[in-house]
This record gives sequence, structure tokens and C-alpha cells, in this order.
Amino acid sequence: MNIGEFKLNKGRILGWIATRTIDLPKLALRPVESENELAPAFEIIAPNVGGRVVQVGALWAAVAKRTGEVFYQGHVDDPSMPEPLPIALFGSIEEGFRAAWRRQERDDFGPTLRTSRNDAPSGRGGGDDYGFGDSTANENGELSSQGAAADLDDEVQF
Repeated sequence: MNIGEFKLNKGRILGWIATRTIDLPKLALRPVESENELAPAFEIIAPNVGGRVVQVGALWAAVAKRTGEVFYQGHVDDPSMPEPLPIALFGSIEEGFRAAWRRQERDDFGPTLRTSRNDAPSGRGGGDDYGFGDSTANENGELSSQGAAADLDDEVQF
């Protein structure tokens, strides 16, 4: 379902996204300059209620499996939204982009598709902990005397 569009205007990529409950009339795509291959292609930015420009999302380049078409996918997100809005942009900078939305099945925590974390560097989310480390609670919900809880000090200085 198409929910918005972006067009080149005076050297900037400007656009909007609107649904029944969300109206984002002033969005812009700011290209990300990075040599990191995992960096997004664009940041999605918008003015906040005070007029300050803030980042509300990011888009990564992707390739359609069937057609080979390059498109951009990511999320618009803000603490005021109940959940991130997944979007994909199809088109080109010169001709403009159509913003599309597709409902994604979600589990209780995390994205629909997870990449393998077994290859993650040590201390960066190996196994199924998704980067949060071991729990400090035992199966009864009490503070455990083993694992991560054993590293906690009795007294925390502020």
C-alpha cells in the first residue's frame, strides 16, 4: 500500500507519509556518508514541534529478488508512535520515490527476521540474548547469585 512520496526539490529529497492515524507532512531524506557497509543509505529527518530537525528513521539499500530493482527499506520511528512504521521506497532520486507500507508479523520482542548472531564478535550479542547479556534474575524472578548478578556490587556509587 502506498502511503507517501518523496521528490527532489532544490537539491533536497523532500516528501510526506500519511496513514489514517499518522500524518508526517514534512520529511526529508539526508544521504549518509559512511565507509561502513552496514550504514544506512539515508536518514529520515523531520521538524519536531519546536521546529528543530530530528532523525525519525533510516533507510538501507536493498535489491528485489525477482526484478533486481534497487529500493530502500527501513522504519519511521518516534517515542510518540506505538510501534515503528516499516516502509520501503521505490523509484529513483531523479524520478521520485513512492513510499510503501506492508504489515509485518512480529513476535513479542524484536524484528520479524533476525540475522544469525552466532558470528557476532565476543561481547556483542552471541547466542540468543540479542546483545543484552545474561539475566540477573533466576527462574523465580529473584536476584541470582550466579552469572551476571555475581558481578554486581552491593553498593553503587553515584
